[in-house]
This record gives sequence, structure tokens and C-alpha cells, in this order.
Amino acid sequence: MAYLENIRTFLRVYELGNMSAAARDLRISSAVASSRVSQLEEHLNVRLFQRTTRALSPTEHGNLFYRGATKIIEAVEEAEAEISNVTRSPRGTLFVAAPIGMGQRLIAPAIPRFKKANPLIDIRLRLSDRKVDLTGEGLDAAFFLGLPEDSTLKIRKIADCTRVLCASPDYIARKGMPVTSEELTSGKHDCLNMRYPGAPEFQWPLQTANGVKRVAVSGPFESDHGDVLTGWALEGHGIVLKPVFEVADYLKSGRLVPVVENEPPIPVQMGCLYTHRRRQDPKVRLFLEFMVAHIQGSLAAMAGR
Repeated sequence: MAYLENIRTFLRVYELGNMSAAARDLRISSAVASSRVSQLEEHLNVRLFQRTTRALSPTEHGNLFYRGATKIIEAVEEAEAEISNVTRSPRGTLFVAAPIGMGQRLIAPAIPRFKKANPLIDIRLRLSDRKVDLTGEGLDAAFFLGLPEDSTLKIRKIADCTRVLCASPDYIARKGMPVTSEELTSGKHDCLNMRYPGAPEFQWPLQTANGVKRVAVSGPFESDHGDVLTGWALEGHGIVLKPVFEVADYLKSGRLVPVVENEPPIPVQMGCLYTHRRRQDPKVRLFLEFMVAHIQGSLAAMAGR
């Protein structure tokens, strides 16, 4: 088991590119992580990483061993999954990613209930609005909003989420109520955009009488964190495009008000990505079935209130 733990530690260091980050991810100390990698290097009689005071990068041997080590851990996990199927007691750790708003409001609240029903499964939830690399980051599943680009991954669709353009009453009092999409690009209004490294030019797809219109909006503020944009909208700094589930409470209380209601945003797909192999793992399958049912129920409850 010690050798397998050394391999697992090496994989996390390789995938995250940082000893401290891997240690935090594995819930061990940096010293333990470093010791495990050193033990592995001593066993293999090669150096797996080039280490400097500022950087850590895999050697040629490290790259070669990563490919083989991945297969080793996958084989072990598949064997454990088969045992879990026989014993009906799925166990192990799931690494799951989700957008911040979706994760905070729909996924994180349900994880303790899932854990209570499945005490042998641990969950590592990572929230980020950036695009994640499912295989490169060692994830079992990644929830998403939008249209994923990687066609090699499997998609479990959860729902089509209604979206809304909204702003605070203070903003509307100062800038006026926008009624048409043309007003969003007239220079009269400030739009709050989601932007992260590698993101395409931002456009808001709106449903008009003539079909879908993609409006190239702009404004003084951008962020890669969805809740930051919501906060700016609440403070009166601009118009934000949001899934209704993220701002339902603010709309209900009147802190945010819908705008351009005759040309609403088109719904956004919500789903979960996973590899074919991961889908065969009973703990992944169990988690997805549980979370899909929970999310669909939560969205239905929000729509009905």
C-alpha cells in the first residue's frame, strides 16, 4: 500500500505541478509528499522531477513514468470498483469540479447528505468558473454550464437553465431601463462580463423576434468569478447575465430587476462531464445519479415558488 500511495502522490504532484498543492489536495504535509516522491525516485533509481527554489517540472523519466503510473492506478481503481460492485459498498475518493455559482448553491449543500448515505465515499469538491481539464487534473466528474468543447468526454445532461439579464434598482434609476438589445451596445449601459484566460470574445445570446441574436457587450468591469459579477450588479455597477437559480433570491426581494425582458437570454445547458471509464466506477455512478436528482429537484422547486 505504501508503494501505491507513493505513486498516487507522484501523480498529484505531476498533475498539479506543485508539491504544496498536491499535499493540500491529498490532505498530507508537504514534507510527507516530498518524502513519498523521494522514496519513489530511490526505488526507481531515477529523478522524476527537476526541483528549483521556484519551480518543479517533470524530467523525461517523470513523463515516462506518469504514463505508466496512470495505468497502474486506473487498474487498481477498476479492481476496487469491481469489488465494490460485488460487496455493494462503493468506496474511495471522488474528485469533482463545478462552476462557483452552481457548486455553492446546488452541489455543495447536498454533499453532506450524500456522505451520510455513503460513508465510505469521500468528496473533494473544487469550485472554479474557468474551464477545467478533466483528465489532466485527475477529476472524476466536472459539472458545467454552457457547451463543452471536448467531444471525447461523455456528457450527462441535467437541465436547460433559464437565464436573466438584470440590474439593481439604483443602476436603473441612474442609467434608465434598457428595453431592447440595441440599447446594450449603444454606449448608455455598462455590462458586467465573465472573462478568464483563453475565453473567447464575450457575447450575450438573446432570443429576438428574428431568432437568436448574439450581442457583443462591453463594460468597465470583468471578472473570472461569477459571484463577483453578481456583487457588482447588486452594488449598481452594471447589467449582469445570470442563470435564474443564482439570482432567484435577489429577484424575489427586488434587489435585482429583470431588464430587456422582451429579448431574454437563451437557456444554458447544465450537465456533467466524465470519461467513459469513470462512468463505470460505481461510486461515480452513484454520485451522479444522486446529484442529478437533487439538482433537478432544486431547480423545479425554484421555478415553482
